[in-house]
Amino acid sequence: MHLAIDASNIRHGGGVTHLSQLLSAASPSDSGIHHVTVWACAETAAHLPAYPWLTKLSPAWVEAGMFKRMLGQQLLLGREMAHRGCEVLFSPGGTVPFYVEIPVVTMSQNMLPFEPEEAKRFGRWSWMRLKMWLLRQSQGRSFKKADGLIFLTQYAQNVVCRWLGQGQALQALIPHGIEPRFSADPKFQCSIDDYSFEKPFTLLYISILMPYKHQIEVARAASLLRQTGCPVRVKFIGANWGRYGRQFRDMLRQLDSGEKFLIWLGGMPFFALHSEYHNADAFIFASSCENLPNILIEAMSAGLPIACSKSGPMPEVLGNAGVYFDPLQPEDIAEAMRTLVISADLRGRLAAQSKELSRAYSWQRCAKDTFEFIAAVAVSRRI
Repeated sequence: MHLAIDASNIRHGGGVTHLSQLLSAASPSDSGIHHVTVWACAETAAHLPAYPWLTKLSPAWVEAGMFKRMLGQQLLLGREMAHRGCEVLFSPGGTVPFYVEIPVVTMSQNMLPFEPEEAKRFGRWSWMRLKMWLLRQSQGRSFKKADGLIFLTQYAQNVVCRWLGQGQALQALIPHGIEPRFSADPKFQCSIDDYSFEKPFTLLYISILMPYKHQIEVARAASLLRQTGCPVRVKFIGANWGRYGRQFRDMLRQLDSGEKFLIWLGGMPFFALHSEYHNADAFIFASSCENLPNILIEAMSAGLPIACSKSGPMPEVLGNAGVYFDPLQPEDIAEAMRTLVISADLRGRLAAQSKELSRAYSWQRCAKDTFEFIAAVAVSRRI
């Protein structure tokens, strides 16, 4: 069986990581797939492994701007797949061509198009909200058209399927994996008495600065805790984004002009993030919209005690191994942080539990399940 992968709309971030790790861990012949051809831009292709069974193509339409790329996907990809003898198509980006003669498998990786109240956080009349509406139309059409549909969490499957209604596609629940470099044994947890304003207890928060990530509420929560004498510091890592990024930086200047307990390091390369987890005392995750919270799983694998948003799929992933809060309420975030910080025993117990839960997230397992599902969908179409 010859598998085609349409990665023409995968240019950066988690999509590139997923495809790279998936192919690196794959053994497609175990599922009856003898060759894989990937359509991807040269930059994305450079991140993919080199195997005899893997061909990487970067035709001109893939390298073009968004409009020409979309036209190429709809008008040229099918012809190129037929020319190469491809028998099944996998579209991890969530959008599939209108006309394709072979079975199609796609996947849901972005919840913002299917949670309009979350998209509204960018502004009622914002371009981002319009973009999410357009994505909901295009991805919804693709999901309905697909022969197989992969979800990353049960939460995502429930939400998206409510939008789709009854469908005929085969479905599978296949979470992403976690790279071994993030793994660390839980640290010995010191008493809160061992910390001070000069040597504060440091919580780490990694996420791009966007409204649904709620860094502003976390900063306010940390300020509330400091006012009560709790020696905490929050280190934020995440690229700046638009108006929300400016609002966040203004908030940091208002609350902590001396950068004593609210530290923003900006964006950081993905390959360097594991050391930041390993140097933190605890982790905080305040997002209210996720499909599969990879950052949360990285913190779990790093053996950190975690204060976490109770929204979306976070309780499904973290289970009973965290202290939960409402990400919209700084007071609730502050209370969750306090609960975690003041008890070394609680921190130690939760860190051990979340570390154990993180072992379920393996790229080898993800690759095996993904290729087996693709092959099963292809076979089912032939019957």
